[in-house]
Amino acid sequence: MIVRDRLVQSFLELVAIDSPSGDEDVIAAELEHRLQALGLDCAQDAHGNVLASRPGSGEPILLSAHMDTAEPGRGIKPIWDGDDIIRTDGTTILGADNKAGCAVILEVIQSAIEDGARTRPIEVAISRGEEIGLVGAQNMDYSRITAKVAVVIDSGGPPASVQGQAPYHYTYTVEVNGRAAHAGVEPEKGIPAITIAAEAVLGLPQGRMDFETTGNVGTIHGGLVRNAVPEACVIEGEMRSMEFEKVESLVARAKDHLTEVQQRHPEAKVNSRFHLGYPGYKLEPGDPAADLLFGVLRDLGMEPDPHPVGGGTDGNVFRGHGIASVVIGRGGYNQHTKDEYLVIPEMLDCARVVEAIVRTQG
Repeated sequence: MIVRDRLVQSFLELVAIDSPSGDEDVIAAELEHRLQALGLDCAQDAHGNVLASRPGSGEPILLSAHMDTAEPGRGIKPIWDGDDIIRTDGTTILGADNKAGCAVILEVIQSAIEDGARTRPIEVAISRGEEIGLVGAQNMDYSRITAKVAVVIDSGGPPASVQGQAPYHYTYTVEVNGRAAHAGVEPEKGIPAITIAAEAVLGLPQGRMDFETTGNVGTIHGGLVRNAVPEACVIEGEMRSMEFEKVESLVARAKDHLTEVQQRHPEAKVNSRFHLGYPGYKLEPGDPAADLLFGVLRDLGMEPDPHPVGGGTDGNVFRGHGIASVVIGRGGYNQHTKDEYLVIPEMLDCARVVEAIVRTQG
C-alpha cells in the first residue's frame, strides 16, 4: 500500500540534496543507495545515469524519472505545514520536477515489497541532465534495458494529465568567423563577425509559426573587447514542431538563409550544424504504453486527458530507441519557477497509478 507520509518524507529528503544539471553526483549516489537497499540490482552507467532492475513475472516495465533540477535549485527550503501543498520559500525552485518522480518510484517499489505483491519485472532509469537537453537519456546504456514499455513520471498536474503529443526538436549552432582589426585605427581591415551574425539571426525562425511549430534564437556570443572588430561570433538556437515535415522545412529554410548570408560576405566563414535532438511522437490507438496506462487510469476512476505538450522528455528519446513511453503528471505546478508547488494528493494518485501498472501482468 502506498504510504502518504513516507512518500512525502522521501520527497523532502531528496529535494534537500542539491542537484542542478551538471552537479548530480551526490543525488545519483543517494538514489543508487536507496534502490540497492530495496534489493534492486542497481548501478550507474558510464554517463552516470542510475539504472536498476527487480525481477518479476510477465513483460518488464520501465519506470523513468530524472534526478537533475533547474536553477535556481541550490539550498532548497520546502515549506510544508502538514496540509496538501508543499511550496518553495520563494528563493529557489521546489524541485518537484523531478524529485517527485524519483520519490514515486521508490515508494512504488517499497509498497510492492511490503505487500509481497506479484509485479512485472521492474526496470528503473533515472537520468542526468534532462533539463539541459535530455543528455542523460541520449547517452544511456540501453543494453541494460529490456523493457519495451515505459512510464515516464515527469509531467505537471495529476496522473491523468498525459503528454499525448510531443514535438520533434532540432538544435543548431552557427559559427561566424571574420577578421579582427583595431576598431579605431584600421577598422576597414576587419570583417565584423557580430554584424554578419546579426544578419543571420534576423532570418532564423523565431517565435510561434503556428499552433504546433516554434523557433528560437537562444544565445549569441561574440567579440573580446569593445575596441576591436570582432573576429568570431556563435549563435545557438532551436526549432520544434509536432509535425516532422514542418520542422524539416524550417531547417531547410534556415540553411538556405545562412547560405545567402555567406554569399553576401565571401571573405567571412559562416558554418552551421543542425541536429535532431529528439524525435516527436503522438499517442495513437493501439499504442502499448497508452493502452496500458489508460486502462489503469479508468480502473482507478480517472479519465485520461492526453494533450499536446511543447516540451520534450526522456520519453521522446526512449521512443527513438523503440521503447513505447507515456509521460504522466506527478502533482507539480509552475515548474522551473520560484513559485513551483506540489499537490500531495496528486503525487499520491500518481504513485497509486504506477503501483497498479507494475502489478498488472503483461
